[in-house]
Amino acid sequence: MRASAEGLRRLVGAMVKAGGSADAEADLVAEHLVDANLAGHDSHGVGMMPTYVRHLTMGLLVPNTKAKVVKDDGPALMFDGGRGYGRAVAGEAIGAGIGRCRQLGVAVVTLANAHHVGRVGRYGELTQAARLVSLHFVNVTDHRALVAPFRGTDPRFVTNPVCIALPATERQPPILLDMATSAIAMGKVRVAKNEGHEVDPGVLIDEHGRPTRDPHVMYAEKTGALLPFGGHKGYGLAVVTELLATALSGGPSIHPGNPRAGGIINNMLSILIDPGRFAGVDWFRREVDGFVDFVKASPPADPQAPVLVPGDPERLARERRLRDGIEVDAITWEEILAAADTVGLGRAKAQALGAS
Repeated sequence: MRASAEGLRRLVGAMVKAGGSADAEADLVAEHLVDANLAGHDSHGVGMMPTYVRHLTMGLLVPNTKAKVVKDDGPALMFDGGRGYGRAVAGEAIGAGIGRCRQLGVAVVTLANAHHVGRVGRYGELTQAARLVSLHFVNVTDHRALVAPFRGTDPRFVTNPVCIALPATERQPPILLDMATSAIAMGKVRVAKNEGHEVDPGVLIDEHGRPTRDPHVMYAEKTGALLPFGGHKGYGLAVVTELLATALSGGPSIHPGNPRAGGIINNMLSILIDPGRFAGVDWFRREVDGFVDFVKASPPADPQAPVLVPGDPERLARERRLRDGIEVDAITWEEILAAADTVGLGRAKAQALGAS
């Protein structure tokens, strides 16, 4: 089906409220998921709701949880998310980090034990709005591993996203690098399975370690694995991301010495920088403007596909989807309606909310 962003926000918000969240939290989660769809990242969008509902019923996602301050020491802020909605607790942690960075010029924020924080780029956008630079390293645990190490044949870690955000200048929009360290996010495998198509070559291996394009290998009893992007380079980045997000935050990595309950836990290390405290805002803007202009002036290999910089694909997707609507495949839509039934909202009401 094709739905409007507003209709999907109403539907998701109603589901989250039915799951026990206060209105403000429900609206925040709904905005977050739908914004991921608008940005072109359906893997982190409304299709996550069946997983959220399953974790609610298992007690692995706790509504109305606030981020708990574990340590407050100058530029260092540590938080524990208590399995609360990731968008809520991560937003609180980043908000505190923004305030501290404005005071000191630099802030380092850790968040442990949050439920799914969703599209990490959103936290970069929060710092961009405050005219700060930020770097975010996130690991994923509490469920089975999904990504094979370089030279390995079975999964040993998850998609471990990295985000780096630079604020806008007067001439250039914000630059936002937001990516999984796997070749694609697991959610994109889910989307491919639900839509009935293969994934690109070089993305998956089967349970024997052989290349495959079949997304169903990730849902078999003995699963295959995603591959890191860029061979040893993406793998190396995934390893240090796992360690930065956990060894500093106090949250668990995916090694078997830490229990896995079958939910989602994200841990995040965020570094916030005020460019005005370093070379200065004028120099920062001069360099961003000059470099982006120079890069985008490269003659495109395809005249219909100009050179872009990080953040441009999301802006283009948002413009298109706000205009044309958001497509939700039939299987994902059915899963969402079933999840709405589980939380007591009811299929008929969910259908009406989403389609309106």
